[in-house]
Amino acid sequence: MSALLELDLACGDYEITRPIIDGAVRAEGIRFNVVRGLDMSARGWRFLRNGEFHVAEFSGSTFLAAMDRGEPLVGIPVFPHRRFRHGFMFVNAAAGIATPADLIGRKVGLKNWQVTAILWMRGMLEFEYGVPHKSIDWYVELDEDVPFEPPPDLRYTRLPDHKSVETMLVEGEIDALLHPDLIGPLRRRDPRVARLFPDYKAEERRFYRKTGMFPIMHVVVVRRSIVEQHPWVPASLYRAFEAAKTVAMTRMADPAIAPLVWYGAAWEEERALLGPDPWEYGLTAQNRKTLETMVGYSHAHGLIKRRLSLDELFVDPAQV
Repeated sequence: MSALLELDLACGDYEITRPIIDGAVRAEGIRFNVVRGLDMSARGWRFLRNGEFHVAEFSGSTFLAAMDRGEPLVGIPVFPHRRFRHGFMFVNAAAGIATPADLIGRKVGLKNWQVTAILWMRGMLEFEYGVPHKSIDWYVELDEDVPFEPPPDLRYTRLPDHKSVETMLVEGEIDALLHPDLIGPLRRRDPRVARLFPDYKAEERRFYRKTGMFPIMHVVVVRRSIVEQHPWVPASLYRAFEAAKTVAMTRMADPAIAPLVWYGAAWEEERALLGPDPWEYGLTAQNRKTLETMVGYSHAHGLIKRRLSLDELFVDPAQV
């Protein structure tokens, strides 16, 4: 029997990846050395900047920017993290912002320009709500993962290191904030902060009914050198992640699995709207639409120089 190929894998500890992490599901021909305990920022930085790990869960937006710059990576159409994003747009309660259109001409904070969650929010504001990204003064807290030169007509200000966009929102230095996480002031119920969409769930349902898109945040990426040496690896990775998701969803279908009173009702409600597999992998028609929308947003917002094709970005396991 031939020796297993050892690959370092860095990914989040989610229900749909845990069967791989704990060894319940194995990838054919591969032994994983799993790297645990890293958030997306640390994982992405170490993978891209330090050259660590053979396989990694990676920011979708950063993946597009890296591929546009010719980084030797290959995408596997596995999407461990998705999230609707209307509930992560925050406003200063005294700024007089009641609708997305009220953001035009305002000061809006970001963690950084490139993060996938913020790409989706800017794109939705522009193409779903008519808020051009060049009509806003953007204040950016962190450096970009992939070097980014703002277009000359983009109103982009990199903040000094001591500035926090959350604090600026609370104190009224900026009018709104797009953030990948629930911000501290909202968790503390600070009355100076509110959501742009108070009933964000209803807005997210409306968005899904209109577009059919459940936004993709992260993708699985493998180094091109691995694929060149071992062309069978992408298909093996894909099958393993698909098997792990199947194990997880079978377990999660049990309404006793979570200590939530109406967990079963929420499960049924989601499936009624999103279908039997909201987390589907592969280059399906709907995933293609979602990925192509991301590419379009990225190109429109200056992160990539041309609209990359999905065939350039991903190996289709069905063709391997």
